[in-house]
Amino acid sequence: MIMVAMYMKVEPRKRKELFQAITSLLSPIRLEKGCVRCDLFNGTEDENIFCLLQEWETLKDFETYGESEYFKVLQGAMHLLDEPWEILSYEASKTN
Repeated sequence: MIMVAMYMKVEPRKRKELFQAITSLLSPIRLEKGCVRCDLFNGTEDENIFCLLQEWETLKDFETYGESEYFKVLQGAMHLLDEPWEILSYEASKTN
């Protein structure tokens, strides 16, 4: 499993626009091959911070998604941010 967390801090006046852009992508991303999870979270202390959490079956699935139109739209929405976005990823092992 590949876990990916995208941290974003948006300008307060552009918060709604970013939220709408990302939430419109959630369902289609969830249908991408290998997507196990795709959820958007909002900061509890700062409403202008978002975290897009994704889980992918394989690194190849994530890389394929990285070339998709949905990822390009997500990248396009990053002009709304107050600071550069941060992407953290790691490979998680399955336990039974």
